[in-house]
Amino acid sequence: MKKTVFFLVIIMLFFGCKEETVKEPDHLIDKEVMQNIIYDLSLLEAIKYNEPNTTENYRVNPKEFIYRKYKIDSAQFAQNNIYYASNFDEYKAMYDNVIKRIDGKKAVIDAVLKKEAKRDSLIAQKKRTDSIQKVKKIALVKKKDSLQKIKKKDSLLLLKKKPKAPKKISTSIKSKVIKNGVRVN
Repeated sequence: MKKTVFFLVIIMLFFGCKEETVKEPDHLIDKEVMQNIIYDLSLLEAIKYNEPNTTENYRVNPKEFIYRKYKIDSAQFAQNNIYYASNFDEYKAMYDNVIKRIDGKKAVIDAVLKKEAKRDSLIAQKKRTDSIQKVKKIALVKKKDSLQKIKKKDSLLLLKKKPKAPKKISTSIKSKVIKNGVRVN
């Protein structure tokens, strides 16, 4: 029994350690081009995931778009993907480069969005300040108009009423002297 188990283990090691490499495809895509394909596919799939209406509205299938852009077909892409994936270290390095590239673009986009947000907030603040000033101006104009209306009304009333003759004020002082109940001037 020990010999049988030992024999089976040796056979398994012999067949298990046999290194089967993936045959290079007939139309090998360059490593840099393959990285570009993976990058573009990643972006389009992210767009499809985050904004599904975008790809549906424009009737774009991300994979078909990539195949047309790089003039390849799905079989050629699959063969090349399997070939590059067979060497784990190279494949990982390719994906690491793609991730660095995406992170670089993300940093640029974040900076642009931050500038736009700052600009938009300044514009909104200016509009708010302008609207406050506009309200103040309107209030001042209305206040002036209302005062002018009152003055006009007063002047109209003055025209309708005839002015009264001013009372004569006597400048002489009359004194009243009364002696024994009789008034003396």
